[in-house]
Amino acid sequence: MFQRRQFIKLGLGCTAAMACMDPAWALQYYPMPSDRKWAVLYGTWCGSTRDAALWISEGMGGIADVFDVRENPDLNKFNHIIIGGAIRRNLTRDDLQEYIKTNRHRINTKIRGLFAVCGNMRKPPGPAQTALFIDNHLAPLCGSGDVPSRVFPGRITRSLMDPQTAAIMAGIEDYDDLKRADCMAFGTEILRAVIDRGSASENRPPGK
Repeated sequence: MFQRRQFIKLGLGCTAAMACMDPAWALQYYPMPSDRKWAVLYGTWCGSTRDAALWISEGMGGIADVFDVRENPDLNKFNHIIIGGAIRRNLTRDDLQEYIKTNRHRINTKIRGLFAVCGNMRKPPGPAQTALFIDNHLAPLCGSGDVPSRVFPGRITRSLMDPQTAAIMAGIEDYDDLKRADCMAFGTEILRAVIDRGSASENRPPGK
């Protein structure tokens, strides 16, 4: 009987403790602890850019929060921001573009990397796609300086498409050319660029 009473007390105590926890407690293990305050913002239609964003954070050691633009996140508390979007008709989603335009003055000096995800008729993206999607679209939209950028190949999942898009894509089978390793390598590249820049600033002689 004593053991049963102790078990009940323990259970009630745990329940009460959980009730008092911050609702965000379950998310405290992601991202990994860091004082750098990173965020990856993305716009996606069928999830490929979401996965790219998560893998970019993984390449950084998991230190970045990852947000779908439809969450309308407050990025003011972040020091470093990476932005990317899926491409259709040579542009990212309208809601991503509107978010950037509305918040440009708050985030343009914090942008550390830009990326796009595009099927590109299953051909490997090259300099032409980087110029079209990054240099002539995302970079001017964000007002960012010279930051690392990448265009990743995409994928098609017909079951996730709206009927109009599925009709346009009729005859094209599902495929997946997006590679986790490529996205992780890009995250590592961005983080290294920021660390190197910080080290250079610390080592610069006063007045230089």
